[in-house]
Amino acid sequence: MKHFFSDFSKLIKFRLTFLVVFSASITFLIGQKAQIYRGELAGINWVNWLILVAGGFLVTGAANCFNEIIEKDLDKLMTRTRDRPMPAGRMTTGQGLVLGLIMGMLGTWLLGKLNLETGILSVFSILLYAFAYTPLKRKSPVAVFVGAIPGALPPLLGYLASFGSATHFVPMDYTIAGILFLVQFVWQFPHFWAIAWVLDDDYSKAGFRLLPTTRRDKTSAFITFLSTLILIPVTLLPTFYGFGGYYIGGVSLIASLVFAWLGFKLWMDLDLASARKVMFCSFFYLPLVQLVLLFDFLA
Repeated sequence: MKHFFSDFSKLIKFRLTFLVVFSASITFLIGQKAQIYRGELAGINWVNWLILVAGGFLVTGAANCFNEIIEKDLDKLMTRTRDRPMPAGRMTTGQGLVLGLIMGMLGTWLLGKLNLETGILSVFSILLYAFAYTPLKRKSPVAVFVGAIPGALPPLLGYLASFGSATHFVPMDYTIAGILFLVQFVWQFPHFWAIAWVLDDDYSKAGFRLLPTTRRDKTSAFITFLSTLILIPVTLLPTFYGFGGYYIGGVSLIASLVFAWLGFKLWMDLDLASARKVMFCSFFYLPLVQLVLLFDFLA
């Protein structure tokens, strides 16, 4: 049983799945707070929050499962992935497919119970991640852009899910949902490019081309740095549009400047140590910004 849970964790990429579900659950709570402020809800609907967490976990796990089925032979070539259950031979692709389909259908059903839009977005996310982003990884660096779309859907999905079947959208809701999507969309570029820089030797064994120029060079480092600069005004949008207070504005500005400084250091030094700092900063950056926005969300 212990080995099963270990393999299942690797199959669904548990840490990635956790980050995705965390992002959606936080923006769900932001959406609930918006409705509470407007007098549309008496309090947070924790049952719907649990449905979102369970459904989001299953849908994300399914997308990752399909990704691993498609890349099984490539995963055998890379040190970081060769011990996953399918390339290691502990699970067949048929078993993986059955698990992926069960998780995908159950997860979509759960999210669809919240509202139709959330269910449709979950299916779109699976299809785009598994069947567009995954094959593109070996063809072109544009895969990062394509992958950033399903990667940025969780906060949008979480916000929409917070309204349940009784949607009471006002114009500001579309602005909030769009900005939540945009923050996570832009964040993914320095996040993924830093990871691609650190793991480039391993990725190259499978033919993955994820760095902007496909190489660890000055141009790739500059584009990574540029993406951290773009993130600065984007994360200040909640304060600019008035649904985030000064605390989120201050935290976002400080965190973004630190992120940009680390990106600048990567551009200057072109070394693995600098890329790792950008990568680890990205892990903390997004949860920090989203949590502070939750507590500093204004009516």
